[in-house]
Amino acid sequence: MDIYLILSQMTLGLVNGVFYAILSLGLAIIFGLLGVINFAHGVFFMLGAFIAYALGQWLGIGYWGALIIAPLLIGMLGLVVEVTFIRHLYRLDHLYGLLLTLGLALFVEGFIRIVFGPQGLPYSVPSSLRGAVNLGYMMLPMYRAWVVVAGVVLCLATWLIIEWTPLGAKLRAATDNPVLVQAFGINVPVMLTLTYGAGVALAALGGVMAAPILSVDPSMGTSVIIVVFAVVVIGGMGSIFGSIVTGLGLGLLEGLTKAVFPQASSTVIFVAMVIILVARPRGLFGKAA
Repeated sequence: MDIYLILSQMTLGLVNGVFYAILSLGLAIIFGLLGVINFAHGVFFMLGAFIAYALGQWLGIGYWGALIIAPLLIGMLGLVVEVTFIRHLYRLDHLYGLLLTLGLALFVEGFIRIVFGPQGLPYSVPSSLRGAVNLGYMMLPMYRAWVVVAGVVLCLATWLIIEWTPLGAKLRAATDNPVLVQAFGINVPVMLTLTYGAGVALAALGGVMAAPILSVDPSMGTSVIIVVFAVVVIGGMGSIFGSIVTGLGLGLLEGLTKAVFPQASSTVIFVAMVIILVARPRGLFGKAA
């Protein structure tokens, strides 16, 4: 077995793992703090990429501007979705949130197909990130190296904010005992709305970062969201740290499988999910009920 091939495929798998981690992180935030299974998360990932494409085509705004503008726009859209739809589901069974967000995802994806067409659209790598880095065993495109570094930093920063800052403590308290938190003068509904907006903004940021690697395609969110749900289940529903570690780890596992047994690369994550669910139903980092 060629060790260079294994290392190369695992490095490329780590790039996919970063996208898994970013998306599963947003899902974990929304489920862990709001209790909503957000099946529309992949659509917000896709919308981030399409907004980046539209900004470039219609307004001449490049990658770096889109990296800021797209998450802000999608985050504001998330605020509207939460106030209009999601807010009414908090006290209902999780199945209602799943069905509503699934319907929303199908509607938005169909709308994007009508506006932009069903075919994938190209998005260029920014000129400042062209070229490659010599890792010794492969030439890694500079842009993919940027994705790995920026994605890991983003995930760790989000985890630190939620777990180790007063703001994160207030968010966790608001989900555990909203009545008590409101008694201290904190506007809990606003906090929950902002939490949902931040979660979908993370997905949009991931979409912008993925646009130069993947084609900007209406189905790009649908194709990745199933894998991301598997990542969240393996890491533990609602576990933010678990989502980050599992997303990166499964990206490496997927890359390793492509090198040693390519036929199983598309199913290895789901095999891992089945094994984890049988051995540890709450996931690797999930809390016991």
